[in-house]
Amino acid sequence: MGQTEYLTTPQGRKLAYHRTPGAEPGVVFLGGFKSDMEGTKAVHLEDWAKRTGRAFLRFDYSGHGESSGAFTDGCIGAWAEDARAAIEALTEGPQVLVGSSMGGWIALLCAREMQGKVAGLVGVAAAPDFTEDAMWANFDADQRAALEREGQVALPSDYGEPYIITAKLIEDGRQHMVLRSPLRLPFPVRFLQGTADEDVERAVALRLLDHAEGPDMRLTLVDGADHRFSDPDCLALIEASLAEVLERVTG
Repeated sequence: MGQTEYLTTPQGRKLAYHRTPGAEPGVVFLGGFKSDMEGTKAVHLEDWAKRTGRAFLRFDYSGHGESSGAFTDGCIGAWAEDARAAIEALTEGPQVLVGSSMGGWIALLCAREMQGKVAGLVGVAAAPDFTEDAMWANFDADQRAALEREGQVALPSDYGEPYIITAKLIEDGRQHMVLRSPLRLPFPVRFLQGTADEDVERAVALRLLDHAEGPDMRLTLVDGADHRFSDPDCLALIEASLAEVLERVTG
């Protein structure tokens, strides 16, 4: 495994990253909420990139992994800024984005705001607008009151310690939603979704497919796959989907 390098963003945040040289267009992996660049999918795709000679970038958002800052200081807007800074500073030419869960939302924001830089997209259990539709919408009266009174609320997590959800995260998320206004994706797009995903319902994937506009979009549902989408078959499907997008981009 290569040595971790660091990028200081225009906002002064220090982002940890691993960059693999190779052919362009390169691939950028955008991780999920409170995950990091050492996750199964990120490392697997780096190995794939090395085998195939493809340029590849994985990094940690601020407040995640080895990057600077506290997780509770972050929000969707800041993490999208991190992604844009990493893509602009650490890649050359158009890129194919692979966004996992929250990373799918970040990828859609990058596609909207970095026209010409994004050449294709693979969404893995993409979770656009989740702060509003999956968090705020499901908070009970006590949780909403706690959020207003204390500025944060703790949610149980299947992945370890509870998630601390801040009022800043919810309020900022409302400024970056992508399912409430036109979403044009003028490049090859592949969305992958497991039917046993308990964090992102298949209805989200269907809504995203119906809402976005583009000439080459497909959604693949995988029976029994969970939110991690990291077993050998799922990893192979991510590879195949990425290879198909790259073929269409370069062909």
